[in-house]
Order: sequence, then C-alpha cells, then structure tokens
Amino acid sequence: MAWTVGADVGGTFTDFYAVNEIDGRFAVHKTLSTPSNPARAITLGLEEMCRRNGIDVKDIERFSHGTTVGTNILIQRKGARVAVITTEGFRDLLEIGRQTRPKIFSLQEDYPPPLAPRMHRFEVEERMGPNGEVVQPLGEEDIALAVAKVRESGVDACAVCLLFSFVSDRHEKAIAAALGYAAPNVFVSLSSDIYPEIREYERFSTAVLNAYLQPAFDDYLTLLESNLREIIPAAVIGMNQSNGGLTSIGCARDYPVRTVLSGPAAGVLGAIDAGIRTSYRDIITLDMGGTSADVSLIRNGDAEICTSRDVAGFPVRLPMLDVHTIGAGGGSVAWFDKDGLMKVGPISAGAAPGPACYGQGGTEPTVSDANAVLGRLDSNGLLDGEMTLDLDAAREAIRPAAKRIGFTVEATALGIIDIVVSNMVHAVRKISVERGFDPRDFALMPFGGAGGLHAVDVARLLKIRTVVVPRSPGILCAQGLVVADKKEDLVKTARIRVSDDYRETAFLALGDLMAELGEWFERERIPEGERDQKIAFDMRFFGQNYELRVPLPNSGAGMLPDSDSLESMFLAEHRRSYGFANAGDDIEIVNIRLTGIGHRRNRISAGEAQPAADSPEPHSIRPVYFKPGEPTDTPMFHRRALVPGHRIAGPAIIGQLDSTTVVGIGDSLIVDRHSNLIIEIAQHRPEQR
Repeated sequence: MAWTVGADVGGTFTDFYAVNEIDGRFAVHKTLSTPSNPARAITLGLEEMCRRNGIDVKDIERFSHGTTVGTNILIQRKGARVAVITTEGFRDLLEIGRQTRPKIFSLQEDYPPPLAPRMHRFEVEERMGPNGEVVQPLGEEDIALAVAKVRESGVDACAVCLLFSFVSDRHEKAIAAALGYAAPNVFVSLSSDIYPEIREYERFSTAVLNAYLQPAFDDYLTLLESNLREIIPAAVIGMNQSNGGLTSIGCARDYPVRTVLSGPAAGVLGAIDAGIRTSYRDIITLDMGGTSADVSLIRNGDAEICTSRDVAGFPVRLPMLDVHTIGAGGGSVAWFDKDGLMKVGPISAGAAPGPACYGQGGTEPTVSDANAVLGRLDSNGLLDGEMTLDLDAAREAIRPAAKRIGFTVEATALGIIDIVVSNMVHAVRKISVERGFDPRDFALMPFGGAGGLHAVDVARLLKIRTVVVPRSPGILCAQGLVVADKKEDLVKTARIRVSDDYRETAFLALGDLMAELGEWFERERIPEGERDQKIAFDMRFFGQNYELRVPLPNSGAGMLPDSDSLESMFLAEHRRSYGFANAGDDIEIVNIRLTGIGHRRNRISAGEAQPAADSPEPHSIRPVYFKPGEPTDTPMFHRRALVPGHRIAGPAIIGQLDSTTVVGIGDSLIVDRHSNLIIEIAQHRPEQR
C-alpha cells in the first residue's frame, strides 16, 4: 500500500491528486462537481482516476478530503432547524451582536437574521462567574423545562451557549446530558466544546453555526464514508480543516464548523509545499477557480493565521488560515448595476449551466467566455480536449453587453478581464498592504483552474516582479491535502499581566492544555516521533479591546520567554500591524493557544534536477488579444512538453490538463529544476529597475 489521494470539491470541478509514497509517481484528475450530491463526484472521479492511471484501489492507504459542503449550506441557508439554550437575559445576544452595521454607509442593510429564530431560543436560570464560581445554580427543573421546550419545538439541533462556560463547562455539560437522554435525535453543540474562549457573542455564534451544519454534514459524511469504504476499505480517511490540518471523519462530524474553509486552506498548504521546492518562501497566493478567488500571504514558508472572521455574514471564532475570498472566478458573470456600470461577480454561472463556452446551456457572459473570445483558452477544449469549447456561444453571450456599451465583442471581453483583475488586486491589497506588508517583497503564486490566466496582469498592477506557477496549478488544493499534517488547536483564556512572574501563572494554564493535547495525540494514534506543538499568546495593551497573536519561538512548555523578551516580541508585532507601539505601557496575555501537530511520516521530494534543454517549439500559433486593437500572433505550448531549463519569451500561452497560463508581451519564462514556471514580469526585470 503506497498511494495517498487528495480530493478537493470546488464549485465547478472536483480535483484529485494522487502520489505514490515509495517512488514519487503522481497522477492528477478533474471531473465536474455534482452540487446536488458532492459525494457522487468524489467516488466516480476516484474510480476514474485509478482506472486511467493504473492505480489499484487496494494500494490507497490515505484519502484526504477538502469540502465546500459547510460553506454552501451557510451561503444557501439550507441547514438545520436550530434551537438555543442560553443564560437568562442573553436570549437576544445573537441579534444584538456588536451593534455595528455590515456596511457603514448603508442605513438599510442589516446583518442576516440569526439561524435560530427567537421562538426557538430558550433561557435557563443560571450564572457562572468570571472565575468559574457558581453565582446562580442550575436546577434540575430548569434543565427539564428547557429540554422539554427543545423537544416541543421540533428542531434538528440545539446549541447550548451559557455565560462564562469557557471558564467552567459544568452547566453546559449537565444540559447536554439531559438533551442526550430526552431528545437523542437532536444534535447538540456546546459553546465550551466548540471553542472555549472569551467573548460570548463570537463564541455563541460559532456554536450555533456548528449546530446548524451538523445534521446535513452528518448525512454527507455518512454517505461519503460508506461509498469510500466500498472502494478503498483499508484507507485512512481524513477531513481537512480551516486551520490547514487534517482531522478524522468522527471529529468533522462533531465539529463541521471547523471545515467551512477547508478547500481554500488546502490550496495554501499546496502553495507552501510548492514554495519549498523553489527559492521563494515569501509568497502571495492567488487561487482562482470557477466561482471565487482566494488570496493569502505566506511568510518564510508559514501561512498567516487568523482567529476570527465572518463566514456568509456570521462571525466565527476559530483558528483558520488567513484566506480572503472574493466572488471572482471563471464562472463569474458580467452584469450591469443600477448606475449603468459593468460589474463582474460575485454572481456565478457555477457548474450548471456554467459559462456559455462550456456548451451546457449557459447564456450569460462570464470571465471564461471572455478568455475564450480573446483566444486565451484552447479552442480544442479543456481537460486535454475532453471538454470542448463553444466559441460562438461565448461571443453571443458577450454580444448584448458589447452592444450596450458600444464596444466590439473583443474590447468588451478585455473590459471583463480588466474588471476581474482589478477585483483581485484589491483582494491582494487587503491581505498585504492593509496589514503592513509590501506585495513587491513577495512572489505571486497562481493556481486553480483560472489563476494562471490572470496572474501576470495582477502582478503587473501590484508591481510584483515574479510569478511562480506550480507544476499542477489547477490541482494544487488537492495536492495540499496530500501533504497536510494532522492538527488540533486548543485555547485557554487566562488574563495574565506580563511581569517578572508571569510564567508561573502561564505554566498552570499550559499544563491543562498539555494534558488535553496528550490525550489527542493518543486518540489519533500519532507516534512520538511525529508529534510537534506550537505555543502562541493573544496579547494586548491593558485596556485595549482586541489582541494580537504572538507566536513563541520555542514549542516546549518549559521554554517560555522571560517578560522582557515577551514584551519586545509583542511591541514588534504591534509596530508591524499598526505602525506604532507604546513602550512602557502595561501588557497582558488574554488567551494561551496550543497547537498540536502530527507530521506526515514522509514527504516526497521533487527528485533530482534535470539538465537544461534547448528552447521548446510551440505546437501552434494563434491570434490572442492582449490589448484593444489587433490581436497578436502568439505561440501555444503544451505544459507536458516543457522540461527544466526551457526558456520562453512572451507572449505565450501554456496549456495543460488542469489550467492555462498566460505569459504577457515582453514577459519571460523559465522552467526551473522542479518543473515550476518562473515568469519575470516585463516592467520589473532587474535590468530595467
């Protein structure tokens, strides 16, 4: 048994990447997603990939899966009927929230209504104090009354969200036990289990989201696991989490909220792995698929982590890879707003009917249609010719928009591309410039089916010098699943002033987390030699409302830095984030975070470098539009024909099974020793600076 398989379900395609852990052979595969039943595309695609590549399904020992099921449930509001049991006086907390408007200049737009309607939110007379002391005991009658109301409401799931349960979970556990006895068919989510951390609104919201996802996610995983067990009965199945680590199907079933951004997180892991094989360790990723574009920032081979963000309009408080998502994909539709201006996205043609050029009945103009009209997509079809393109349908889809603005079809297509590129540039600025990073210090790594089509344009506008296109860009999310480690994030709120004796209190809090982590290592059967851990503090100046995450350089609990070193680390992070720091002010730790990692047994190296080759010959030349006016005769290359050492002067189009890469006029490309495409952007070549 030697094969490891990653499967990533996207809005348009389901991608597969398989690697042989012994000899390094790999296989890639793409199939259309089946939104009504995502498990169907996975099982059919897995069997098809194995059949085409001569892989014996009995030799698959690991299967890792990234899913958009949770995200789609939230976006489409197709989750469970949810009840909430909360502390008396906090019934309306989910609606009160933070009393901020989602759009500051709109007095009409409000946050989405709570997933648990008010009539399904029930109070109990109880109160825990901030130190875990019982201020108001929770009586058996109160528990019985609340449980009876949950049963009568006919809900599918219940979130138990009590005040200060992150300090003491006794009352939440008592309610959960009563629900399990009296309403065994109701899924239960405890806020103290999901993520026991200060700030009740975010904690309550995350618990409600988890409850909302549980029933549908349980059905999906049950069907998927049953299907996979028939095909690959001996394989260990792992689910990717938003934090970029794998977990078991059982854990994903209990905590589906941890998986809502598992697909984009897998792409970041793939980018890190691809970056390790090059000299580029500071990378901005651009993952552009059929529906959305995800951007993230990697520093020195590590992805940025955030602990709070909105998902489909709801706040989630969990450690996640810091990925910013916008509605900009190959299927993004061009449309006209009330102001008469053209917009592109977030509306998407999706997988059904898809862009007009797919020939499946789509009639609206999309980004893929624009690329087809401009000659940037192979007229022979996608997926190595298996999926033919209807160029006439693409032109007809764009023609009404062209007529409205008085442009030619080609000029309108260029406008669509310019708009979607501008949207992606803005997204990159969000995760770089607005957080104190200069994008010019990073390489841009595009992936996803459409990333390579637009990367040079995005890089040019951001003044990024280098674009690195990995070997299988359209499959990189699936490749990231193959190299993912197991991961568990633990947190304990402990407000500690940073002083000479702070370590004594911090050691006590860490001791509890270490014990919990040890249980996780044993439960996941992770051998001693594969175990790792990382510690971080959430810190702030005393009196501030929000914290900064400060990773500690040493992973051992007995290796905490002294107070002066810790203060210097915090001040440096504060200056980088905000441009200033008040040295001498009191500093406090708010949360202690412990991350457990179960490293992969082995990582496949990229192999020995191949000798340089002569310039490659294009398989054809066709006219491509790069700017208004006449098209430019552009050489077309098959990616599989390029070997390390090959050099190409732009313009050029490189096609492959899973993606297409555009090299602009004046840009230059070289294939590095690990088969990555390194593109130097024309206006930023060293000799021109």
